[in-house]
Amino acid sequence: MWSSGARALLCVWEVRLAGFLGRSLLSTSAASGKSKARQCWNCGSAGCVESGDGFFCEHCRALQPPDPTRDYFSLMNCHRSFKVDIVKLKHRYHQLQCLIHPDFFSQKSQTEKHLSEKHSALLNDAYKTLQAPLSRGLYLLKLQGIEIPEGTDYGTDSQFLVEIMEINEKLAHAQTEAAIEEIKSTVRAKQKEFTDNVNRAFEQGDFEKAKEILTKMKYFSNIEEKIQLSKNPF
Repeated sequence: MWSSGARALLCVWEVRLAGFLGRSLLSTSAASGKSKARQCWNCGSAGCVESGDGFFCEHCRALQPPDPTRDYFSLMNCHRSFKVDIVKLKHRYHQLQCLIHPDFFSQKSQTEKHLSEKHSALLNDAYKTLQAPLSRGLYLLKLQGIEIPEGTDYGTDSQFLVEIMEINEKLAHAQTEAAIEEIKSTVRAKQKEFTDNVNRAFEQGDFEKAKEILTKMKYFSNIEEKIQLSKNPF
């Protein structure tokens, strides 16, 4: 974790480049659409938070509440697609941290402190969600009104469930690190295959197929968690 001092030093060049906090640094419009004009809670100015990324009022510079109509792809300046440029995603994350992290609002009003915490929590969740293929895919389905309830075996057949059971048994009886690494390699290969297939499904607009594949990915994700726990039991 970075200290507040280190974070400030890393951000200072971006703030200077912006010229005025929140204006030029993030001037590129989000790929999924711009935020709608809103009224500033602090000065009451209407339509003064619509330019840039809409974090600050252009009139009084007060931090504004998160836009409830904005999805994670828009927030992170990504196209609403399963394919995401992880490097650009990370860069965007650090850019926004330099604007709305609570460390930069310690001397502000209680309202802005609270809003910065809400923005930061939302940003962290957006970054975490879009960074991983499984959570990104599930989020894309959610935006289409499709969810996979916990415990659902949607699209899985008996052969697949037997395969999962056998891998779990191998992991339970693995006595050496080499045995665990072999299972880990198998699971990684399966997840790569699923990731490629679910990407094609989303590109073709086949959400039912994507749902089926993501359900299988959830099973292998659970195995990945078990592998991690077996290597770090405490």
